[in-house]
Amino acid sequence: MPIDQIAIPILGALAAWCSQERRDRVRRWACIFGLIGQPFWFWASWKAEQWGIFAVSVLYAFAWMRGLWVHWLRPAAD
Repeated sequence: MPIDQIAIPILGALAAWCSQERRDRVRRWACIFGLIGQPFWFWASWKAEQWGIFAVSVLYAFAWMRGLWVHWLRPAAD
């Protein structure tokens, strides 16, 4: 089984699970797992010539980057 077919469900499930966590210290990891999974989505959809999935993967990448900004990079409120 190709690595992308292993990484996509594991990282996707971790991202979804963390995104539903009540504790902020766990929920903030959803975007990290999501972003780590995106290259596998890009590769799998490109390889299969699934252009709609590729386009949605780009949108998901932007959404996960927003989470990275909100939970990790944004300057702390004064």
